[in-house]
Amino acid sequence: MADRPVAGLAHIGVAVRDLAAAEGAYAALGAQLLGREDVPSEGVRVSFLTLGGVRIELLEPLDPDAPAGVARFLRERGAGVHHLAFAAEDLEEALASLGAAGIAPGGGGARPGAEGRTVAFLHPKDTGGVLLELCEVKP
Repeated sequence: MADRPVAGLAHIGVAVRDLAAAEGAYAALGAQLLGREDVPSEGVRVSFLTLGGVRIELLEPLDPDAPAGVARFLRERGAGVHHLAFAAEDLEEALASLGAAGIAPGGGGARPGAEGRTVAFLHPKDTGGVLLELCEVKP
């Protein structure tokens, strides 16, 4: 990694209650569905879409009554933007750089995420009120 811990925006995560309905709304805008995946470690079913060069990740809880994660987000805030995800070529190096700046990962640090990538989340209290995800993307 050169002079910055992330390479750019990877995707925008959107919490939804009904994945099929949300996919339909984004399809009406012209989004292309790239795939779907269950991510049990995060308690979500995910749809990946692309529109105008922007990747969108729709997140539906596997268990709407789960006490944490996207299920709790939906109960407390309703459907909407859940997180911004940034690509990191070396996740451990990015986390070390951010740690030196006083921004530590939340939720236990790096862990398996969607598309076989290793991910880490940064708590909104450290990032101006927005949940940030770092996704390791090998060059």
